Amino acid sequence: MSLEIISTMPVLSSPLNKPQCKMFKGLMDISGALAALIIFSPFFLVIYVLVKRDGGPAFYGHTRIGKGGKSFKCWKFRSMRPDADAVLQELLENDPAARAEWERDFKLRHDPRVTKIGAFLRKTSLDEWPQFYNVLCGEMSLVGPRPVVEDERKYYGAYWKDYLAVKPGITGLWQVSGRNDTGYKRRVVLDRAYVRRWSAWKDIAIIFKTAKVMLVRDGAY
Repeated sequence: MSLEIISTMPVLSSPLNKPQCKMFKGLMDISGALAALIIFSPFFLVIYVLVKRDGGPAFYGHTRIGKGGKSFKCWKFRSMRPDADAVLQELLENDPAARAEWERDFKLRHDPRVTKIGAFLRKTSLDEWPQFYNVLCGEMSLVGPRPVVEDERKYYGAYWKDYLAVKPGITGLWQVSGRNDTGYKRRVVLDRAYVRRWSAWKDIAIIFKTAKVMLVRDGAY
């Protein structure tokens, strides 16, 4: 069944409503997050030191919308300058093209706020690693829709219920389907498809594809 057909389907129950599916996904989340934090802890320490070198905090928590509409702090390694808000405000006031790009995607391909180490972390997706902590806290899943801010809700329209039906993920169909090179309309369709067609094997496949995407670095900025 194509993603386009799924995008026009009426709201149905997700396989993740089944207790056994919830239990499996929960166990995979906890075990996977714990393993990642233990195995990669030396790399966490190195990144922490590198990010702290400019005098700002190593971690950045941004408010996102989670399952059921509950807000939470989505953690990342800080990839921007400490004065990022002021830099963005000045840019949007003086650059119409940048303002249009920001209003469309909530991202900038050439973002002056991003530090040198931050650019590397984003390109390799290493800035996302602190979200394993969000998984342990029960706020996120290893795989799911990308967590969104309140202003992005308008893009989901009638499919907002699908986004709210599951925990947002560190990775998902969007990340292995072009990431920032994928338009928002397509992203919404991918999120809906994930919820409606969830299976444990698909989650495992997405995790393996994510590793490949991180190495290739396509669509990341």
